[in-house]
Amino acid sequence: MSDIPFWQSKTLDDMTDAEWESLCDGCGQCCLHKLMDEDTDEIYFTNVACRQLNIKTCQCRNYERRFEYEPDCIKLTRDNLPTFEWLPMTCAYRLLAEGKGLPGWHPLLTGSKSGDARRAYFCAPYCGERI
Repeated sequence: MSDIPFWQSKTLDDMTDAEWESLCDGCGQCCLHKLMDEDTDEIYFTNVACRQLNIKTCQCRNYERRFEYEPDCIKLTRDNLPTFEWLPMTCAYRLLAEGKGLPGWHPLLTGSKSGDARRAYFCAPYCGERI
């Protein structure tokens, strides 16, 4: 068995579903509504969150059934990942797709889903409303 972590030894396409899911750091920024400037294609995050987002924990209230509750919820997959330019610059999916490493505070590196450094990237400070 290799001592090299799966995210360093496998491509995104080669990861198991469990490995793919574990890349998510739980920041919740995917669940914030975004706007795109028609002229510049620049993405702006709003402080409006999906109804299913628990803004204290930045976790989906109904992750397993999210598409039943929110038909507009977008499922991030290996196939559609390249179309999501709006993913945060700290997103593990984005970083690995760009050939970069995980940030030092990522749960796969620290073994913990908590921590002050990680909290800076949570959605909670940005959330004011849910629609």
